[in-house]
Amino acid sequence: MTTPSDCQFSQSHEWYRIDGDIVTVGITQFAANELTDITYVEMQDEGTSIGKDESLGEIESVKTTSDVNSAFVGEIIKSNNEVVDDPSILNSDPFGAGWLVKIRVEDTTADNLMDQATYDSKYPV
Repeated sequence: MTTPSDCQFSQSHEWYRIDGDIVTVGITQFAANELTDITYVEMQDEGTSIGKDESLGEIESVKTTSDVNSAFVGEIIKSNNEVVDDPSILNSDPFGAGWLVKIRVEDTTADNLMDQATYDSKYPV
């Protein structure tokens, strides 16, 4: 699977796709591969205000439990209930059907995010 060029990436392996004032968040293929079989997903409720570096929720796998963090300040406007119902989507399609939440943000500028080339050079799949 190719890492999409229309996203920015964190060192903790979240991807962020910015469209106007809406940021869609998910985990990368690298993260999904490291977690192996993902068994449980729980995200914050829609309407929840989120600060920079705050947890959007958590993902559990047969190996570990990991927080999903936000690089942006905003409000969760949509959660992907399909992933909550079937966490294996994160293993099979993390950049597509496996998105986790959509956040409405006031500022789409985030520190310390990488573009596709930088992320791929550090974390090849």
